[in-house]
Amino acid sequence: MQKKYTIALSLSIALHIIVALLMGLGDFDSKPKPMPKSAASQARSVKPIEAVVINKQKFQQQVDNIRKKKAAAKTAEIKRIKELEKRAANAKKSRKKEQSRIKKLERARKLKEKEKRKADKAAKISKAKARAAEKDRKNKEALKHKANKAAAEAKARRIKEEKAAEKAEHLRKKKAAERKRKEKAAQEKSAQERMLQQQLEQEMASRQQARRQQMMTEIQRYTALISQAIQRNLITDRATMTGKSCKLIISLAPSGFVTNVVKGAGDRVVCDAAQKAVYKAGTLPVSKDAEVFKEMRSISLTVVPEFND
Repeated sequence: MQKKYTIALSLSIALHIIVALLMGLGDFDSKPKPMPKSAASQARSVKPIEAVVINKQKFQQQVDNIRKKKAAAKTAEIKRIKELEKRAANAKKSRKKEQSRIKKLERARKLKEKEKRKADKAAKISKAKARAAEKDRKNKEALKHKANKAAAEAKARRIKEEKAAEKAEHLRKKKAAERKRKEKAAQEKSAQERMLQQQLEQEMASRQQARRQQMMTEIQRYTALISQAIQRNLITDRATMTGKSCKLIISLAPSGFVTNVVKGAGDRVVCDAAQKAVYKAGTLPVSKDAEVFKEMRSISLTVVPEFND
């Protein structure tokens, strides 16, 4: 393309130069026409050198015009070539972009096919696992049915054995009662038995009373220990708590761990502080005696703030 442009441009310049020379030579070689006398006299007064200068300026203007036209043509041609090169570059870029897009689409298609094959394979594996799981479930269900049947048979045997044992025990008790009745009938102890029974009842009542007293003393002691524990963890304010109190119901575990605290009647500020003090203590002292703890599993006490002077 560049070579063709150079040849064309050279021919154009040569042609313009030949035309300019012919025009210039035509002016120099032509003989002057006869002029009137007045014009001849005027011509004599004009120096020939001036006519030559005018023709040279005209020639120079023509050459300049040719050069300008040639430069403009060259500039236009260069611009056209650059535009063509730019279009070619853009076309090449578009072609590369399209090729890249096609490659991407092809890769995407292959990736989808690969994923589909992978999904199909996974589906087959999943179906196989499902069939295996269903088979395993049926086997387990059969084993469970068999185990339930065996358990039912064992239960039936156990019930039968228990009934037989109950029947034997009933007969044993019946024979023992009959033997005791006969023994009582043979003895003369009606009066002694009444006296002995009274003594036993009195002794039992005395023991129960002593036990009750002991339990109450133990409950009071642990109640006092619990109150002391609450006072140790109680945050007091003389300005808002003086002369005020709150009733709490505290639920305890056998270890003494506080499971619940219910605020009862009393001042709200004291109740809130007392409840927080109980939870802060976490574990309160309780008796190891099961009967005593049974009585104080849910203990009710009144908290009266104490102030250190």
